[in-house]
Amino acid sequence: QVQLVESGGGLVQPGGSLGLSCAASGFPFSEYVLSWVRRTPGKGLEWVSEINKDDGSASYADFVKGRFTISRDNDKNTLYLQMKSLKPEDTAVYYCASGSRWNFYVPPGGQGAQVTVSS
Repeated sequence: QVQLVESGGGLVQPGGSLGLSCAASGFPFSEYVLSWVRRTPGKGLEWVSEINKDDGSASYADFVKGRFTISRDNDKNTLYLQMKSLKPEDTAVYYCASGSRWNFYVPPGGQGAQVTVSS
């Protein structure tokens, strides 16, 4: 059974930084492209970033490029997202997902990590 458990969310002021982690189990972690996606009340579920399974190369949505950094530790089956220069519009529930921006999968029932950017 695929499980992805996010942690590290919280409340941060605009311009601040926050880090998220995602512990994975139930599938061969190192063999998958992985993504972070987020859900906002107004926009639904949107792709944020992905990281390649082999060389660690990454892609980012334009609205986070230069501010967010995705990384992975295949030995620990853990995905990370470092966020800086946070904006109020980054407020969302963040989920990790298997797959790329075109075919990501978020297991049902996942809680995600709430990130709230507010002064």
